[in-house]
Amino acid sequence: MGVYLNPKNKGFRTALNSRIYVDKTGLIGLTNAAINTQQKYLCISRPRRFGKTMAANMLTAYYSKSEDSRSLFKGLKIEKEPSFEQHLNKHNVIFMNIQRFLSGAGSAYAVTEYINDRLLAELRKEYGSYIDETEKSLSQALEALYAETEEEFIFIVDEWDCIFREKETDSRSQERYLDFLRNLFKDQDYVSLVYMTGILPIKKYGTHSAINFREISMTNTEEFAEYVGFTESEVKALCEQYEMDFDEMCRWYDGYDLRNAGHIYNPKSVVDSMLTGEYKSFWTSTETYEALKRYIDMDFDGLRQSVTEMLGGGSCRIDTLTFNNDMNSFNSRDDILTLLVHLGYLAYDADTSSVSIPNEEVRDEFARSIKSSKWDGVIRAVSGSDKLLDATLNGDEEAVAAAIDEAHSDTVSILQYNNENALSCVISLAYYSARQFYTLQRECPAGKGFADIVFMPRKKTDKPAMIVELKWNASAEGAIEQIENREYIKALKDYRGAVLLVGINYDKAAKKHRCRIKKVII
Repeated sequence: MGVYLNPKNKGFRTALNSRIYVDKTGLIGLTNAAINTQQKYLCISRPRRFGKTMAANMLTAYYSKSEDSRSLFKGLKIEKEPSFEQHLNKHNVIFMNIQRFLSGAGSAYAVTEYINDRLLAELRKEYGSYIDETEKSLSQALEALYAETEEEFIFIVDEWDCIFREKETDSRSQERYLDFLRNLFKDQDYVSLVYMTGILPIKKYGTHSAINFREISMTNTEEFAEYVGFTESEVKALCEQYEMDFDEMCRWYDGYDLRNAGHIYNPKSVVDSMLTGEYKSFWTSTETYEALKRYIDMDFDGLRQSVTEMLGGGSCRIDTLTFNNDMNSFNSRDDILTLLVHLGYLAYDADTSSVSIPNEEVRDEFARSIKSSKWDGVIRAVSGSDKLLDATLNGDEEAVAAAIDEAHSDTVSILQYNNENALSCVISLAYYSARQFYTLQRECPAGKGFADIVFMPRKKTDKPAMIVELKWNASAEGAIEQIENREYIKALKDYRGAVLLVGINYDKAAKKHRCRIKKVII
């Protein structure tokens, strides 16, 4: 046993000893199925604070021969898996935290030599008689060892991509590092499994990335989806245990809706919320808005419009395949938005190939980033949203129309204002502050069609529900009639109380909005 070769299980033990531990040992069943198969190369990428290191420590504790970890897994999900006994503490494990190696090496270019030397030193302590004392190559030492003993290894690589994130322009060091990984893993008989975790998928540098890794990322989670974060059932159980409001937890930390898992929550933020009893943004504990600001300020055609639409609650279609899997070589709006998906700032819907801002915590970060930048029109639209909501609740139709005129004027340089969808975006942005009192749903299925925007009051608020219908070169009165005739009020099936029917029309010739408000009781 050593620091890198067959380390002890302390990392996972620490996780189990924490006040909140959510059982994710089912992941082990998936990795067991990959051992010594064509699928034995796994690269699992997900955002910061989504439990990457915990998973790496868990796998190390389970596979490593260093000590008996049976008691750690007693009562956990993996204990019921047929493969549990087959692999429990039966493997040689080489654990590599690339972030620590990068710090120890002193430079990105030296990191491969540093890794090579440190691991070779530990292998010599354990298998010195099988490794030539003049051997300086880690991969060749492992080849020689396997030829003599048939010893196989499971490689667990944490923060594999830190060189690409922290030394993003150093292509020379990045290529050298990828060559090192390729030589260490590709077509090597001593490899029984490689589990790499990071934020970015594997960077493509021609032949430098010629390892056939199965890549599981925020745009392609497959059967690993439930291990990306906390599932809805897991968060509900925690809310019951800690007497927290599940609806508020959804508003703040939900939004990553993944195939095969449904709603996925940010794990660290959920834990911090449970332990503090507060609902707020915990993002700044590990990131600053400057990290986001840098990307959304890039001058790519359509980027500002897309961000503005998403800030208003909309979504944008993107092509994720153009992304080069790094943080430096961007060629389009889609590249920036795809990076933001991998960083956790955006949620990706694989069914529609679209992205959106997932929750209130991340929306706060976008708002902070925009306020510190030169998005003056959007800032004014958001800042004026309190006034618009008050005017709507007071039934002041002229004030509502005037406030929306102002929001339109503020965002006209960013948004292409030429149809009801663009109008919907402006309206949603103009009602930005309403999100603290309402759940907003655009294109909400209701009655005999789809209501443009439904405002459902949150718990512990005395404000009325609202249904907003938008028209383009028609009439505000016609919008009210459509709400009534198509029975959009059925969208509020679990609600009882006052409802404001709000009709808004944009007259393209006059470049003015008109508003009609009708109050009903259900």
